[in-house]
Amino acid sequence: MGGIVEYKSLFIDGDWVAPAREAWLDVWSPSTEQVVGRVPVAGETEVDTAIAAARRAFDEGPWPRMSVDERRAVVLRAAELLAPRAEELTRISTSENGIIARYNLGNVGPRFAYNATLSPPEPEIRKAPDGARAKIVHEPVGVVSAIVPWNSPIPLTLSKVLPALMAGCTVVLKPASETPLSAFVLVEAFAEAGLPPGVLNVVVAPREVAERMVTSPLVDHVSFTGGTSGGKRIAKLCCENVTRFHLELGGRSPVVVLDDADLAAVAPGVLGGGLLINNGEACAAWTRILVPRSRHDEAVDAFREVVRSVTVGDPFDPATDLGPMINEAHRDSVEGYIRLAESEGARVAIGGGRPAGLDRGWYLEPTILVDAHNDMRSSREEIFGPVVSVIPYDGDDDAVRIANDSPYGLAGGVFTADPARGVEVASRIRSGTVGVNGLGFNMAFPFGGYKESGIGRQHGPESVAEFLEIKTIGLPARMEL
Repeated sequence: MGGIVEYKSLFIDGDWVAPAREAWLDVWSPSTEQVVGRVPVAGETEVDTAIAAARRAFDEGPWPRMSVDERRAVVLRAAELLAPRAEELTRISTSENGIIARYNLGNVGPRFAYNATLSPPEPEIRKAPDGARAKIVHEPVGVVSAIVPWNSPIPLTLSKVLPALMAGCTVVLKPASETPLSAFVLVEAFAEAGLPPGVLNVVVAPREVAERMVTSPLVDHVSFTGGTSGGKRIAKLCCENVTRFHLELGGRSPVVVLDDADLAAVAPGVLGGGLLINNGEACAAWTRILVPRSRHDEAVDAFREVVRSVTVGDPFDPATDLGPMINEAHRDSVEGYIRLAESEGARVAIGGGRPAGLDRGWYLEPTILVDAHNDMRSSREEIFGPVVSVIPYDGDDDAVRIANDSPYGLAGGVFTADPARGVEVASRIRSGTVGVNGLGFNMAFPFGGYKESGIGRQHGPESVAEFLEIKTIGLPARMEL
């Protein structure tokens, strides 16, 4: 198979298991349009077996009963084992999703280190006003189904798996069909680090089969990152069994450039959080750029200058700023939104086509839409590509109104010469994260959305809280403590 990365088995109950019915999934490179990997596809039997293994590992195994320090040691050991494989993991992940190599891994080592510091709250003895006493404890929720998208598979996998493990849960992980290879590398490290059987299982399955990870009564919590339509489907299925769920969904995030901003200075940061972040394939990307009407043309000129300096190309080339879309169908979808915007009256200020000289790979030019307004479908629906709309506003109140006039509320930004003013405007934007003169993202800060952008939070201590149940143990009145 040459340079193709091939896995012949799924990882279930601490062992590599070949599916009962042979079926293979080819993994295609977005930049070369060639097969770079191959993995087996799970059927209903393998998914059910993985769920049962996670259930048994939680109910009977040692992991939930180990001390936090013991769990921490396994997590940190997995990080040690991954460190020498960083170059390999970068190559594999860049090959399967096309995100430029220098950003693809994110901060994997620090992610392990930070999450290893997290733990459930210590038990609390609480006294009521009438003198009654209770012991309040936080227990692991149980079996977690973790469903990860293709756009940032390693960081998003770790954002689910690490806090779930630190909470004492067991996990069934389903990576995206477009990007399954990196998940197998991660689980190899966890297995070698001494994770008990059944604590982490990896299955690759089509959506109709993977839904068993949501509908099974053996699952206690579903953690999903992906599109809003998929999140609504999962929420509906979870409600039928009253299964807890966490959803990190889509966005059409606004960034407000205030009238005092130095446009030439802030333009790279504004577009870096929109067009360029993760090839534009990011739920939190700033894709609605709100600028003062009086400075609209000046702002567009500054943004054009940034785009002219962007290098589109091979994600392995250190000079590249923007890689390919994940596949041909997705590129077609993004191009469709550009044509939709034009039909609605918007105009392409720069970009809008396919880069010259890149005949192989699913590449698209970074695109700025102008003459846009917030009522356009192309301004309200998630495009998920390197496309931004520039929308004028009249005064801070109008900017906040436009920013909040969206079904989404995942992220946002404010750029200004006056940080205090920026914080005031940011406090009025209804989004889970709003950065002032920067993205505002950090693994120590909770991340999640308002409205149709999701339910719950990941990152920070709040991420562990997602995987905990709260129990009250009423204490006898005369019990000595």
